This record gives sequence, C-alpha cells and structure tokens, in this order.
Amino acid sequence: MTMETQNRNEALTVGELVAEDYRKADIFKKYGIDFCCGGNRSLKETCEKEGISVDAVSQELAAIDDIIDRPSQNYNNWELDFLVDYIVNTHHIYVHEAIPVLEAYSTKVARVHGSNHPEVIEIANLFQAISEELQMHMHKEEVMLFPAIKKMVKDKNNNQPISSSPFGSISNPINMMEQEHESAGGNLKAISELSNEFTPPEEACATYQVLFAKLQEFENDLHQHIHLENNILFPKAIKLEAEFS
Repeated sequence: MTMETQNRNEALTVGELVAEDYRKADIFKKYGIDFCCGGNRSLKETCEKEGISVDAVSQELAAIDDIIDRPSQNYNNWELDFLVDYIVNTHHIYVHEAIPVLEAYSTKVARVHGSNHPEVIEIANLFQAISEELQMHMHKEEVMLFPAIKKMVKDKNNNQPISSSPFGSISNPINMMEQEHESAGGNLKAISELSNEFTPPEEACATYQVLFAKLQEFENDLHQHIHLENNILFPKAIKLEAEFS
C-alpha cells in the first residue's frame, strides 16, 4: 500500500469508503466500526476515537482494493429513483416482515426466561421501541421524502428546474431521517451489547436461539439499509437539488 493510498483512506469518511466498495463494510464490522450512523467521520478520526490502529485498518482496506472481483451491486452508480425503489422493495419490505416475528419471539423469551436472564426483558423493550420508530420512519420516507427525491430526478431528466417541496429544502426531511437512524441504530447496538453480540446462553431453548439469530440478521440488514440512505442516497439528493434548483 502506498502512502498516497493510506492518506486517502484516512481522509475519507467511513461512509464514503463503504459507498465506494461495500465489501469494506466487513472490515469495519470486524473492528466494531459503525459505518452507517457513524459513517460521517473520517477513518483516521474514527480509529483514534475507538482506539483502533488506523494502519491495520488501512492495510485491510487496501487488500480489498487489490481484489479484482468487484461487488455485484454497485449502488453508488445507480440512479436515485432506482435506488429509492430498491430500498423500499428490499429493506423496507424486510423490516415489515421481520418485525412481527421478532416481536413475538422477544416477548415469549422475555416471559419465559426473564426471571433468570433479565437482559431479555430489556431486549424485548428495546426492540419494541425500534419497531414503533422504524415503522413510522419508513412511512414518512415512503409518503414524503422518497417521492420528493423521485420528483427531483424526473425534473432533471426532463431538463426542468427542480420544483420546490412543501417542506422546503430536501435537507430538512433528510436531517430528520438521519436523526431517527441514529436512534434506531443506538437501540440495536444496545441489544447487541445486552445479548453478548447475539450469543445465546448454553441452556437457551430453540426460540431463544432463533431470536438472537434473527436479531443479528435484522442488525445486518439495518446496517446496509442505513448505509444506502445516509452515505449514498441522501448526499446525492442534496447535491442534485443544489445543482438543478
């Protein structure tokens, strides 16, 4: 790895690095680096804050760059209206389908095992908060923010100035969505810590084990979901508005 490459990696934000190549998310996950909600900090700043060797992380990122096989989904090159539809049809549908299952499992495990493992009661409560917040959050995106972004793309493609929205600049709802991402991500991180990174105790019943496995799956999906919005869709929507208004 050249010094130029290392300096570039350190200067880019974690979110920008993952937006370039989603395979780098696995490295950040390995080191416990938040690339979705915390993706707006530079790699150097993030490593210093977390007490992680920036040289070690940079070496692993450079190794990814040397692999010829690129990601099958190059989200960063997609048109914004297509990306919006992908987020709704992939991640929003997943969340809607996963929530009732996880609510049922977490409630059952809390009821049956809460006396011996009080952390599962807190996990159930935290997931209920995530459920309520995400469902309202996705509804606001689908009826307010996403149609506005698609309208901007349509205006641009028709060589028309981007029309104003009832909420003013696109950055207004985006700021709100990012704050809600931070809240949901924080609650899910708390669940991960309470569950010892989704590791059930040895005596855990089948429902207990499935709950933790599904929660880990939910976290993985939410990380990619938020990454696509915070690090790709939202910055590009703000840039589009600035360029064509």
